Amino acid sequence: MAQSGLSLGVDFGTSNSAAGYLRDGAPRLVEMAPGQTTIPTTFFFDHDRRQTLIGEPANQALLDGREGRFMRALKRVLGTSLMHEKRQILNRRVTFVEIIAGFLAEIKSRAEAEAGSRFDRVLSGRPVVFHAKGDPREAQAEADLRACYLAAGFREVAFLPEPEAAAIASGALDQPGTIGLIVDIGGGTSDFSLFRAGVEGVEILASHGVRIGGTDFDRAISIDRVMPLLGKGTELRKALGAGTTPTPNAIYNDLATWEKIPFVYTPQNRRMTEEMLRLAQQPRKLSRLAKVLEDELGHDLAFAVEQGKIAANDGAAEPRIWLDPVERDLFAPLSAAALSASLAPQADRLAEGAQDTLRAAGVEAGRVQRVVYVGGSSLMSLVSDTMRAQFPDAEHSFSNVFTAVTDGLAIAAGR
Repeated sequence: MAQSGLSLGVDFGTSNSAAGYLRDGAPRLVEMAPGQTTIPTTFFFDHDRRQTLIGEPANQALLDGREGRFMRALKRVLGTSLMHEKRQILNRRVTFVEIIAGFLAEIKSRAEAEAGSRFDRVLSGRPVVFHAKGDPREAQAEADLRACYLAAGFREVAFLPEPEAAAIASGALDQPGTIGLIVDIGGGTSDFSLFRAGVEGVEILASHGVRIGGTDFDRAISIDRVMPLLGKGTELRKALGAGTTPTPNAIYNDLATWEKIPFVYTPQNRRMTEEMLRLAQQPRKLSRLAKVLEDELGHDLAFAVEQGKIAANDGAAEPRIWLDPVERDLFAPLSAAALSASLAPQADRLAEGAQDTLRAAGVEAGRVQRVVYVGGSSLMSLVSDTMRAQFPDAEHSFSNVFTAVTDGLAIAAGR
């Protein structure tokens, strides 16, 4: 390779990841696939072919029904004890550190192939919070992510808050004196950063994060609209004596949570579901749950919820969550009103997060001149509607929703 020791900016995301570097003074995003500068942060461990697939091939393997284990949203595992527990995958006992490192190594390899240079250093984005402000897992989460990068082959690792990178990419350096708010809604976290633009750089006046993102939107919708079709909220006859008892919620909550889906297919859960089916007041619904566990359809449900959410947000005439893998022609209606109802608690938390950021900086809402949206989930109407209510006089910018963080990381890494 012509050069070595260059810096690569990497946005390792809950749902999607990207990388970029500075070329001729401008950020250049690495092409992860033909015409694509992002890669789904997904993994599929193919049991038959003994392969590890990442990104879109991993998604396709799942949709094709191939035998294996699918994983997504591993960023949310950073800082937890799960990161360092060894588990059996494709005849190997590996940790999540090793799994994520393999993903980051592939990003590094693709970047080096495109740039014709070796990237020894990485500037990684990091959310304002991985879990919650003051949470003891915060430091461990960053240490875990650093370990993943080092295991991927990088020699030096530095971090830049994702909102600061987004502010740099939004052109803040060309608008000195402007006070703006970055609203970064990712797959797993929502970050708010109030900044003042200057000629030499961006001054972050206050940052605040809440552990809520696109996967939480999906979870809320799934619990409200899909899980009742599988028996959530129904009654079971008591095994002894008269009366009924509600179906337990735990299995439905796990089935609606991206990072927990791979771990619901246990013999214990299957036996519990068989017992619930025997006692069910509405056996057809519980039989659907049994099929989901038996055929390992949890991720099919999650993708269906995601697609239904997008359709409802885009104003489709009759948005539905199609559940054909479970039962032919089965669907959950998802009107705009139903979507808003399911996501109302998340909207309240977003509004609170923005206001907490202002209070931390001692700045009134009327002084905010720009609201810059970042992350695919920021395109949800509930996000912009909530922010417009908080900042009615500000300019609302959506121009770099998908690339802002990576662009900013590339610029900062190059400097």
